[in-house]
Amino acid sequence: MDYSEDGFPQLRKDPVIGRWVIISTDRAKRPTDWKTEQEVKTDGFCPFCPGNESKTPPEVFALRDGGSKPNSTGWRVRVVSNKFPALQIEGHLNRRGEGIYDMMRGIGAHEVLIENPEHSIDLAALPVEHIRDVFWSLKERICDLRKDERFHYILAFKNHGKAAGASLEHSHLQIIATPIVPKRVQEELSGAKKYYDYKERCIFCDIIRQEKSSGVRVVSDFGKFITIEPFAARFPFETWLLPCDHQSKFEDIQEDDLSELAGAMKETLLRLNKTLDFPPYNFIIHTSPQLGTDFPEYHWHFEIIPKLTKVAGFEWGSGFYINATPPELAAECLRNASID
Repeated sequence: MDYSEDGFPQLRKDPVIGRWVIISTDRAKRPTDWKTEQEVKTDGFCPFCPGNESKTPPEVFALRDGGSKPNSTGWRVRVVSNKFPALQIEGHLNRRGEGIYDMMRGIGAHEVLIENPEHSIDLAALPVEHIRDVFWSLKERICDLRKDERFHYILAFKNHGKAAGASLEHSHLQIIATPIVPKRVQEELSGAKKYYDYKERCIFCDIIRQEKSSGVRVVSDFGKFITIEPFAARFPFETWLLPCDHQSKFEDIQEDDLSELAGAMKETLLRLNKTLDFPPYNFIIHTSPQLGTDFPEYHWHFEIIPKLTKVAGFEWGSGFYINATPPELAAECLRNASID
């Protein structure tokens, strides 16, 4: 496939937020061109391992077998408050100004979802039904946190590998509830709202329809979920996982759909691991704000970003991203990955 524009790099516009990216076609890279920093396994103390429950804050949620007691062994999935939280859960916001500057107290919630008891097993290696338990636990925690009227947004994310920001090797997710809607989400909401007001349709639903029709950026179509390489991907092998039917909030997902979501996530991570030799990565769930209103224009989704490049001066100064692997090529490589 020819990814060039008469021999020139391509500028592509993200249809949701209007951000432009540069697809650097003259130096298009295949998976073997990317070198990822290999993780160094450590045998040091891990507070997330069974038997060390007293070394973490008390659990706020757990899935357990055999009637085991809270804060003891016998758990399958365990959620605790972060020992070093980015935001504090106690207190009032105390919004105030100082001249032109606005500020408030750092009020919020910061939790860690420990995915499984085994120290060296990551999310992609877990059975589908255990990944389902992880997502069910995440759904339960978001539903509980959204009862707090101080929290306007709940962001769930995963840092896998040291290069992606993981400070502990034991596989886990993080959940942060904030008193404001993050700027990145606001941009998506604004772009989706403009499109919805003009066409009376969800832009993400239209993206899914168009990608299914062309097929060139589809990695896998699971029926109820789909994985694609977005048209204006910021990073090499940036991958989105979306529900095919319109859903604005992750936590409203039907329990019957959790197993298919778990299978879709497992296969997607396996394809990335096979293609890119187990890269460090981040994934984020973008969902609707917790503002007591519906957002029919929005469509929740995962954004999975392998850590293959570094953001440098041009990106910080311009807001552009340079992607040396066209998403069409990335999708082809991931589709062809043998994961049996």
